[in-house]
Amino acid sequence: MTTASNTTDRPYWDEKLETQSRADWDALKLDLLKKHLHHAYANSPYYKASFDAAGVHPDDVKSLADIRRFPFIEKKVLRERQEALPPFGDLVAVPERDIVYISASSGSTGVPTASPFTAQDFDDWMDYEARQFWSSGLRPEDRYCHSLNFSLFVGGPCVLGAQKLGALSIHAGTVPSERLLAIAKQFQATAIWTTPSYAWYLGETAVKEGIDPKKDLAIKRIFVAGEPGGSIPETRQRIEALWGAKVYDYYGLSDIFGSCAGMCEEQHGLHWAEDHILVEVLDPETQEPVAEGERGELVLTTLKKAARPMIRFRTGDIVSFTNEPCTCGRTSQRMLGTHGRLDDMLIIKGVNIFPSDIEAIARKDHDLTGEYKLIVERDNHLDILTVEIERAAADASRDAELAHRFAGHLKSITGVSARIVILPPDTLPRATHKAKRVEDRRSGVWG
Repeated sequence: MTTASNTTDRPYWDEKLETQSRADWDALKLDLLKKHLHHAYANSPYYKASFDAAGVHPDDVKSLADIRRFPFIEKKVLRERQEALPPFGDLVAVPERDIVYISASSGSTGVPTASPFTAQDFDDWMDYEARQFWSSGLRPEDRYCHSLNFSLFVGGPCVLGAQKLGALSIHAGTVPSERLLAIAKQFQATAIWTTPSYAWYLGETAVKEGIDPKKDLAIKRIFVAGEPGGSIPETRQRIEALWGAKVYDYYGLSDIFGSCAGMCEEQHGLHWAEDHILVEVLDPETQEPVAEGERGELVLTTLKKAARPMIRFRTGDIVSFTNEPCTCGRTSQRMLGTHGRLDDMLIIKGVNIFPSDIEAIARKDHDLTGEYKLIVERDNHLDILTVEIERAAADASRDAELAHRFAGHLKSITGVSARIVILPPDTLPRATHKAKRVEDRRSGVWG
């Protein structure tokens, strides 16, 4: 474990770990995986029963590929086991006295699913957050404004990673936009973390209040998470142009820990915390691994988290990846983008399309505000996609031209034809957290 004091003049938080060969990464992961599976089997009633039912044992693991012999777990199971054996369920593999922190997320039932941490789990997590912030260029001389929810949200404690690194940390939380802008201006914060939608909204709000984000504020780095936008070049570039700052995409989930993958200063893919997580990217239907650069479902296995191991957790996120070393010198596997979620994927006349595919087109055209909404309806057994987008100008005289141009780009890039509706500026709602982009008006689509 590294501390800020002996790394201030170095490009890496932990150079030996971050620049090791792929063979060394694999050897490390295999060693951690074997120990972790034994811990889960010996201490979690759920995993013992699950492994036994599948006819597998931790001793069966001789290579990383052997993880595919073990059963998946899904969010639904986490909720069911927690409700059956409250408060944490029988996936937990430590006594409650060893649990020092919980995050929680609510799902379709509204019942929060708790994610417990031991003291060591929490320390490991914060050390990784510091490593990730460091890779994105945050340094002890920075003033970092943390504008994520602190109420049980797993992103809240990530601010402690910035403090561990040595940055002056401002625990702003989810205060109103005007208040957040005032805080950023008063303390001349140099970095901030929020969602891509909110980064855009906050910048627009600043302009409306007569604040020039590029001149009146000192923000040079914006960390974003929670939506695909941070890995969509067109979205990232629009936010960067608005703020005069670099945007770095992060990825995390409450079921494991805060941010567990993030962009370095090269901004080409998100480096995974491979010493904490074993990553699989699988075809959602065949469960076979996809090739580098291809899209598949992200499946994660913890390698150290003692409180509640997660073995082959199906995230529902559709991603792509590469194992090629990054130009920054780090050798960890990189996620090339979160393209969407399985439950957000639309199938229009046999073509799979995600909101992120539309976003890339909307954000690239500077005659548009970049805001968009997808509406899906069914007419005579055919799916009809309508895309609502806003023009940047008040003048409506070019609406037909803008619609025709957008429809052409959409068809050429995705193969999907759609009805394009041009709206005046500021018609669509702005998101202050995660944006909801899809309105599916079909009934019985999946039945």
